[in-house]
Amino acid sequence: MIRIQDQVVTVETCTLTAELRRGLLVSLRDRASGREWIEPFDPAPLSALEVVYASGSGTGFGPAKPVAVTALAISDHCAEFRFHGWDADGVLRVSTCPASGALLLEPSAYSSRPGVRACRWNLAGIGPELTLVAPVYQGINLPLDDALIRNSHWSWPMHWEAGFAVLQGRGGGFWVHAQDTAYRYKALQVGRSDGAHCLGFDTEAYGPLDTVLGSGGLVWRLNVFQGDWQTPAGAYRDWWWRAYDLEPRLAQRQPWLRDLGFAVSWCNGDPDLLDALAEKVSPARTLIHFPNWRTDAYDENYPDFVPSAAAQAFIAKGKAMGFHILPHCNAVDMDPTHPTYAYLRDFGYRDLIDKGLLGWGWEAGKGVLSVPNGNASLAENRRRKVMVKIHPGLSMWRSLLTEHIQRGLDGLGLDGVFIDVTLCSFNIHNCLVENMTTTEGMRRLIDQVADIGPGLAVGGEGLNEITAQGLSVAQAHLFRSHHDSCPGLERAGGCPLNAFLFDRLCRTFGYSRLSGATEDERTRSRIHLALGAIPTITGPSVADIRRPNPAVQELFDRANA
Repeated sequence: MIRIQDQVVTVETCTLTAELRRGLLVSLRDRASGREWIEPFDPAPLSALEVVYASGSGTGFGPAKPVAVTALAISDHCAEFRFHGWDADGVLRVSTCPASGALLLEPSAYSSRPGVRACRWNLAGIGPELTLVAPVYQGINLPLDDALIRNSHWSWPMHWEAGFAVLQGRGGGFWVHAQDTAYRYKALQVGRSDGAHCLGFDTEAYGPLDTVLGSGGLVWRLNVFQGDWQTPAGAYRDWWWRAYDLEPRLAQRQPWLRDLGFAVSWCNGDPDLLDALAEKVSPARTLIHFPNWRTDAYDENYPDFVPSAAAQAFIAKGKAMGFHILPHCNAVDMDPTHPTYAYLRDFGYRDLIDKGLLGWGWEAGKGVLSVPNGNASLAENRRRKVMVKIHPGLSMWRSLLTEHIQRGLDGLGLDGVFIDVTLCSFNIHNCLVENMTTTEGMRRLIDQVADIGPGLAVGGEGLNEITAQGLSVAQAHLFRSHHDSCPGLERAGGCPLNAFLFDRLCRTFGYSRLSGATEDERTRSRIHLALGAIPTITGPSVADIRRPNPAVQELFDRANA
């Protein structure tokens, strides 16, 4: 039931009672326990709705300028807040889900000023005892004022890896999620520059943003729960499983994937390494990520994947011993000096805000470079490993890529392949290609690679609710610590959320700096294990395997337990 009195909207469902004033949630009570989850807060600095612009500036419906907020009764189970402001107008539709008891909130807002990036709904009054459990870097459980996440922005699905957030207290809490299968871009804003304990839920407009006047159309579902984070995460997982019809995909996974107990990332291709590994762990339960297997140098001349004679010998030996070897390919990065670029040059990723080409380069002594935006420079810098990201919604790119990967794998008899940067799907300036976002295109691309051979397992970089559907294994990153550990990293690894969500379809293994040689590398390894990853070492030599340090020996012991 929903009723309005004195411009306050009161909602009662089978699970909760809630009050909203001017669109802000000011009370949320669990009907079963009687717990109140929203603390009193000063609403003056905060507007329930905000229009977020591409420039980064925002327009709210607060007291700084003239604004009127009106509550309108639609029916006994639906109401609306209508916002009429100096700089923008908007609507917050309030309804309920009879089956789950969830409070449904659908925000929308617009302005006559072009360049709108998102409509944001703000949730305030979050008590300091509540921690944020969210699918960020495979799972975090942190106070909102922790320096790791304070005043931070997480875009779906590359960084906010599934569209939900849990506020965990003692014995329960509440959570917000979207049930979206239409690849709508969304984002989670944690806190604000003024230090407020709040969350912002963004509904983004598709790029290009130049003429966009507003955004909306996404429903946020809010509900209470009792117990710990696994209760709401389990509900989300069940919805995800049904919504994407994942049971047939599970049936396609090969049995050896479930038995994996050890992984080697960035294997150097030394045949003697295979003998050393076989002395320590079962080859049949060991995954090997093999980067330097082509006649071309690493990260050059994609999408050519021609195996070298040395790589063919390594693969043949490893396959005969029972190892699962995944040669390293790439999902969307390509060399602009490659002949196929003539087909694809109009479909490179362009940044949502500054519209420049997205990709990268690298030069010894200088490190990572931006991708050139000069046409001549694009054609002259293979030596600097220049790569341009191509929109995976383009069917020609998917066709050319799978053709080249198929040629590279032909005759090798492998049961898996690795395609890099599968995490790189997000809202961009040229968002829709052939009516597809980069995220839907990435899902299609992974599936097309899997179709190259019967039972071919596809590995990728990063893991989210879209890539998990097609990938069998994923090389996971640690919290803002892809290569170098960030300060406070040890606080970011206490919640195996994504393993809980996705392990039935896709398991993770480690990415970088996992030799166990330093305390930092031992910490990185512990965090990966706590997040549910397969025990992993990176770039080992034969000596590293035959004379393991204590940290690596512990990984062997885990693999054999």
